[in-house]
Amino acid sequence: MLDWFRALMPREDRFFDLFARHANTVVGGAEALEKLLQGGEGLEHQCRAVIRLEDEADAITRDVLLAVRKSFITPFDRGDIKDLIQSMDDAIDTMHKTVKTIMLYEQREFDPLMQEMGSLIVKTSRILAEAIPLLQRIGQNVARLTAMTEEVTRIEGRSDELHEQGLKDLFRRYGQSNTMAYIVGSEIYGQLEKVMDRFEDVANEISGIVIENV
Repeated sequence: MLDWFRALMPREDRFFDLFARHANTVVGGAEALEKLLQGGEGLEHQCRAVIRLEDEADAITRDVLLAVRKSFITPFDRGDIKDLIQSMDDAIDTMHKTVKTIMLYEQREFDPLMQEMGSLIVKTSRILAEAIPLLQRIGQNVARLTAMTEEVTRIEGRSDELHEQGLKDLFRRYGQSNTMAYIVGSEIYGQLEKVMDRFEDVANEISGIVIENV
């Protein structure tokens, strides 16, 4: 009886507008982080951009959580909505932490492998931003959503490889001569890898929603 009643009620599709807005802030943060990793004079500007976008993402997350509490009908399970938006927010929060690390150690030059990881972060953020709206019609988009989440997993695996290679390169260059340079470099690599891990969390949340609603 409850399922029949819910089917007659209007759906709270405003959640998808909030998801899309959040996803766009994540893409913006990823693009700023990629530019930041190029170094040079624009570094401070890109740092500020990531911080600003992380603040915007936090506000959207609060709006989603408030809407979950106030809405009688939601497009899918309330717990899934909460977990999805929080996993998205964790991704841009980790970008912010990466920026704070870079600012703390006053880094202005970055390894090519760090820059490549930055490019992967942008690529992954765009895939997820494209995937999120497809959840509005899950049944019609199962194959596409599955392919996208699998692609995120593949890219995350490539990021793991870059992370490991970057640490090896750092050790060869600085392991015996400049301990601080090794520590700082490994911390930045670690933060970049955590961003990719959080993206994989988002992909896993999407996969879970698909499984539960098909």
